[in-house]
Amino acid sequence: MQVRSAFVRGGIAVLAAAAAVVVGAPSALADDGAARGRVSDQGAYGYRVNLEGGGGASTELFGFKLSDGSALKLYCVQITVRMRNDVDMVERPWNKYPDTKSPFTGNSDKINWVLHHGYPGVGLDTLGTTVTKAGAKLHGGLSDREAITATQAAVWHFSDGKNLDHGNPLGDGDASAAADVVALYDYLTGSGNTGIGQQPKPTLNIAAEKTEGAAGTRIGPFDVATTGDITSLTSELPEGVKLTDADGKELKAADVKDGSKLFIDVPKDAKPGNGSFALKVSGHLDTGRLFVAENYAKQPAQSLIVADSEKTAVTAKAAAKWTEAGAVPSTTPAPTTPAGSTGGGGDLANTGVDAAVPFAVGGLLLGGGALMLLVNRRRSRA
Repeated sequence: MQVRSAFVRGGIAVLAAAAAVVVGAPSALADDGAARGRVSDQGAYGYRVNLEGGGGASTELFGFKLSDGSALKLYCVQITVRMRNDVDMVERPWNKYPDTKSPFTGNSDKINWVLHHGYPGVGLDTLGTTVTKAGAKLHGGLSDREAITATQAAVWHFSDGKNLDHGNPLGDGDASAAADVVALYDYLTGSGNTGIGQQPKPTLNIAAEKTEGAAGTRIGPFDVATTGDITSLTSELPEGVKLTDADGKELKAADVKDGSKLFIDVPKDAKPGNGSFALKVSGHLDTGRLFVAENYAKQPAQSLIVADSEKTAVTAKAAAKWTEAGAVPSTTPAPTTPAGSTGGGGDLANTGVDAAVPFAVGGLLLGGGALMLLVNRRRSRA
């Protein structure tokens, strides 16, 4: 009985382990390769502002630490949701803003303009000169605290429909500071704000409509979009398979830039197989990139938008598979390769993680568990 129980426990344990591997595998790819990080304590405070209709809010240029250790500066674009520094924030395109009914959806171009013409996108001296030329009077120029306050308030004007109370703009600060904040706020929200409608590019993205093919063809193209400088190109391809341009010329890192189209060139005599390549860039995460709480539905956190960034290292990986020459490739639509992810930190998609590995291990474990249970059943019958 003890032997039988041991076999049963062993079989169930192996099956459970297999299930954990197989079910857990997709979590390594759940980030879809996007940059991620958390709010840090390296922010800078503005003044507390009063809003039309009552109420107020504190302004801050938030510090943000990416998973590779580099830093960003961000403003809030969701005033009614509390800020949290205990959840991961993940880079998302504008159309993934978590509240579809928010003014953010229709005003993202205006917000982008504020970020590119406000602080810290524009230095204090230049910003002060611009506001003065626009007809406003400043009191000894702009301080960083005044500039942060006005820029954040202008962002809220467009992201949340909240207007600065011109009659009593600040909950703290003197009259001179209040006048300077109003002057910059009016400039950023005025008729001169024509919007910047083109969403900023991700630091690195590799996308392809087709990632499967047959030997004797070039699989691709893999379209590269980047705002950074390509620093390395690595590949894991079988002998004879090459990474090329559309004309079949083998590529090196120096040949790849924003807009490049890459192909995986498979010789006609190649056996069925697969391969991958990875690009690494050094660049800034563009102003206007949106960060949303990773698990927003369960842990809502204030959405944030990039105002300034340090240079960071970013890596993205793309893969392809092929059949023998003349065979019909799978008709399953090829997935789009997601945006590049910042190096370091937790498990990120497209940073060298091979999704086939956990599934293969899971298959072996499932087979082993099933065999143990079968042996146990035969022993029991005997």
